[in-house]
Amino acid sequence: MKLDILAFGAHPDDVEMSAAGTLLAAAALGKKIGIVDFTRGELGTRGTPATRAAEAEAASRILGLSVRENLGLPDGFFRNDREHQLPLIAALRRYQPDVVLCNAIHDRHPDHGRGASLASEACFLSGLRMIETFGPDGQPQQPWRPRTVYHYIQDRQIAPDFVVDISEFWPGKWASIQAYKTQFFDPNSTEPVTYLSTPVFSQFMEARAREFGHIIGVEFGEGFTRERPVGVRDITALI
Repeated sequence: MKLDILAFGAHPDDVEMSAAGTLLAAAALGKKIGIVDFTRGELGTRGTPATRAAEAEAASRILGLSVRENLGLPDGFFRNDREHQLPLIAALRRYQPDVVLCNAIHDRHPDHGRGASLASEACFLSGLRMIETFGPDGQPQQPWRPRTVYHYIQDRQIAPDFVVDISEFWPGKWASIQAYKTQFFDPNSTEPVTYLSTPVFSQFMEARAREFGHIIGVEFGEGFTRERPVGVRDITALI
């Protein structure tokens, strides 16, 4: 299946928190979108890999994804090396995205910055024909390099290179976040309180989206950084 946009996330819910509105906006334009999660979030304090998988499935339905898969890399311990690059390369060749969205270049959780580097390098290596990977059918895959790679912004404040207007899609984004019932604020939960599960963090996520929206003159936005300058054909289309 060829995708227009593939979003990578170190953990299930990374993409929802930081890029779900952008995916929803793209889907509304008829683009095919998908998510590949690196790990099952098995080191998380709340929930289990099984509940996270069910929550990711629920979020996927809300987002209208064409595909979602989990590579099963070790949470907290994956590295940017050949062993962990190859599964990403195979996924890139399988879905042939034009645009890749991936983790923040640095962040509170070390998996995020490491995931950013892993995804970025895999996108380049995926275009090298001398690297062999095989599809689910056992057949050799053809090289594929995405046209561009963007990094979404997560917990730490990073100045965005551009902001996507997600005002129309904020309700859908928020619903996809709330699909992760074990991870975020739930007054009825008996699980340990974590950084993400407080009402303050939920307020922060909305405030961050409003802040990004504010700087481009809209209600809600999502910020991204780029690895190379963004090309524009129609300067009058910029807001």
